[in-house]
Amino acid sequence: MDLPYRDNVGALLFNSDGLIFVARRADLPNAEGAPGGWQLPQGGMDPGEDPRVAVFRELEEEIGTARAEIIAEHPDWLTYDLPPELLGKALGGRFRGQRQRWFALRFTGVDADIRLDLDPHPEFDAWRWARLEELPGMAVAFKRAIYEVLARDFAHLAAR
Repeated sequence: MDLPYRDNVGALLFNSDGLIFVARRADLPNAEGAPGGWQLPQGGMDPGEDPRVAVFRELEEEIGTARAEIIAEHPDWLTYDLPPELLGKALGGRFRGQRQRWFALRFTGVDADIRLDLDPHPEFDAWRWARLEELPGMAVAFKRAIYEVLARDFAHLAAR
């Protein structure tokens, strides 16, 4: 299949302790603590949408709050390909994977501001604060390489 990449934004949301927000996907069967079901907030961009606007929209949609400020932006668009078994199924069947613009943001709210239940079809069913270096081991295999880049390139922001 010769499919394009879907433009997407992603958020590394840091709290005041230098931990990042991770959430467990509601649509993946997994056990508590099992690898693969946890990810960062991310989502597709609308045509012509500014990535800096899109990242706040995605936070609001996925975690119920956009109480954050951008503190860094990854300089590169990062891409991942879907595994063969998901091609033609995931992402509406129209994309081979995603081309992502990643932002690091400082969370300016309180934990109670995070509301996974505001969307009638929530993407996530649980969330927690995690150490940045844990991130790659929590990801599904096809996103792991991107999460390794993010953990390396934003490590300086995780220092307290």
